[in-house]
Amino acid sequence: MELIKNLNISVDCVVFGYDIISKSLNLLLIHRYLESKSTKEVLVNDYVLTGYHIYEHETLDQSATRVLEELTGLSNTYKKQFKAFGDPNRLKDEKDAPWIDNEAFNQRTVTIAYYFLVKTEDVDLNSKQKAKWFPVSELPKLGFDHKKIILEAYEDLKLKCLTEPIIFELLPDKFTINEVQDLYKSILNVEIDNRNFRRKLIHKKYIIPLDEKQVGVSKKPAQLYMFSKDIYEKMHQKNYLINI
Repeated sequence: MELIKNLNISVDCVVFGYDIISKSLNLLLIHRYLESKSTKEVLVNDYVLTGYHIYEHETLDQSATRVLEELTGLSNTYKKQFKAFGDPNRLKDEKDAPWIDNEAFNQRTVTIAYYFLVKTEDVDLNSKQKAKWFPVSELPKLGFDHKKIILEAYEDLKLKCLTEPIIFELLPDKFTINEVQDLYKSILNVEIDNRNFRRKLIHKKYIIPLDEKQVGVSKKPAQLYMFSKDIYEKMHQKNYLINI
């Protein structure tokens, strides 16, 4: 099949990953670099989201999944289409002009934005030299309108993590209560009362205590738990996952 690009529609993927060691919510970004062919002057040197034009035979979801898989090797991950960005001037900033000319982009491109949730350890960056994780609190210089896209994705994630069990996409299959709390703190950027949080979480029927404890830790090993999606989906009341 001949792959025909639609030059007016693209997808951009905001890839969130959680580093359980540094307790940091991160973003996977692509280094964008361009030199002048004649003078070797650096024309563009910043970071962007991973994205691409859709192919005519693809749905939007298929296109976003393809873009993510090409970058990370992952396909079976949580994804959400959260907004379309179609400002007629979104690709007309002076800082982006050399890149637009070099890549022959159509300046009137509407992008459909998705965000994905992955575990950072599942992504092998050794073969993706242009890709790098950045804490959401320490973003580098960004191209196009990607800062706006990222901030809107982040706000949506904050809301969703309180009403849906999506945080477990970012945690190991077996986790401690402290690790859940640390993740909430990283996403919401708030302090959380330890005792109240633990009491609320362990009373949720879909948080299953295991007959296992942490291994390889210097301090007293903590109880391990797992999230049961089956039990969660069978419950009728799905208001707030947990009140922070």
